[in-house]
Order: sequence, then structure tokens, then C-alpha cells
Amino acid sequence: MKIALATTNIGKIKEFKELLTPLNFSIITKQEAGITQEFKETGNSFTENAQIKAKALFQLLHMPTIADDSGLEVDALNGRPGIYSARYSKEGTDYANNQKLLKEMENIKDRRARFVCAICFINSKGKVFNILKTVQGEIARNIKGTGGFGYDPLFLYNGVRFSDIKIDAKNKVSHRGKCIKDLILNIKNWI
Repeated sequence: MKIALATTNIGKIKEFKELLTPLNFSIITKQEAGITQEFKETGNSFTENAQIKAKALFQLLHMPTIADDSGLEVDALNGRPGIYSARYSKEGTDYANNQKLLKEMENIKDRRARFVCAICFINSKGKVFNILKTVQGEIARNIKGTGGFGYDPLFLYNGVRFSDIKIDAKNKVSHRGKCIKDLILNIKNWI
């Protein structure tokens, strides 16, 4: 069975393909399907944005579809960057987003934060299933590490940066890893 993946984020594609390997499904990315259209994230939550993307790709391909929306919520910033995590800075690059977050957190002692992931799966009949998971951590005081993507160089999980954790270990504890674990447990019933 083929499943379409509604993301263009290379880091997410790599994580999804690795985590979904046990399913033995063929994962087709948006690009591989020849879809160049961008899906605007106009929802007010991670779940709404995941649904928007999944429904848009499902309408184009008429096949089972997975989409996610994920980001970082910082307690001291009232949940920002939240659903705007990928486009938090003017430039919208990982580095610029991390720099902006560090600047805003400069004199803040409360560093508590969480990564949030919402996954929307649409089966071949168009039925929608949603999963939402988080991972708690803290924001470091500087950017460090070479692995991961997004805010991984700033996010401390049990004192270790996500950018320093090997991908298979990260996938066991991350927000996306938890979502996909739930997806794997349920997908055979949902298809």
C-alpha cells in the first residue's frame, strides 16, 4: 500500500520514513507525487494545520495521506513560537528562528518548553484520524550541536540537546516519534 506524506521538510521526511519502516508501506512524498502546491497553514492549532495539509493532499491524490504540524511552545513566552515555529523569524530559517528565540529568552530564568506534534491520517475512504503528542524540555542558552533540525540545537531533553541525540534514540522520545508510534499501533485498524 502507498501512503502520501504531506511535507517538504527534509528533516521530517527522513524521520517519517525511518519511523514508518515497520509498516512496510511505500511512503510517497509530496514532491515524489509531483505536487508543488503549498498548503497554507491557516488553522489555530497544530491539529487544525495538520488536517488542512492532509485534506489538501488527499483531495489531489485520492490515497491514504499523512500530514503533521509541529513546533515549539515556550512557557515564559506564553506558548510562542507555537504554530508559527517554522516562520518565527523574518527569514524563516532554522538559524534565524533559533537566534530570535535566544534573543527573546535572554534574561528569562524559566526555560521550560515543549515540542508538540499533531499527525493527521486520512484513510482511502477519506476518514480522518488525529494524534497529538508532546515532549517536555528546556531551552538552552546557546545554539550547539550538528544533528537534527529546527529548534533541536536549543532544546534540552533531560539535559541533552536534541541535536546531540542520535536519530534512533531521539525518535523513541520525541513528539513526532510518539505520534508515529501511536500511528503504527492503530493504522491497520484505520485503513
